[in-house]
Amino acid sequence: MDTSFFVFLQKNPWNMMLFGTAVVSGGMLIWPLINRASAGGVTHIGALEAVQMMNRRDATVLDVRESSEFAAGHIPNARNIPFNELTDRIRELEKLKSRPIIVTGQSGARAAKVCAALKKIGVTDVVALRGGLSSWVEASLPVAK
Repeated sequence: MDTSFFVFLQKNPWNMMLFGTAVVSGGMLIWPLINRASAGGVTHIGALEAVQMMNRRDATVLDVRESSEFAAGHIPNARNIPFNELTDRIRELEKLKSRPIIVTGQSGARAAKVCAALKKIGVTDVVALRGGLSSWVEASLPVAK
């Protein structure tokens, strides 16, 4: 095994730092690909993309937070089906199969699971709101109470 690369790194601390920087930046470039692959094929969209989808394609917003969280503030015209009630109320979404559905929660953690469940029942056009309601509020978009 040729050890000349390791000798080169050890000769000067700057060499080690530059190599470390290259490794870290490479990892940061690859991270979104790894994250997307681990999401199970669920598409995530930002708040502004969600607004466009609602306006141009008449998308339905499905809020999977608890009823008390929903009452405290939600995206205007959103439907609330709490995550733990989804299996019991899945039939309510059957008639929305032809429309795009945007799934949101508080921070986006539950949305990917719900999107996967909706795909299993045949909903083809379903996306998750990246960052959930938090990203919606951060984008200074309206919240209904």
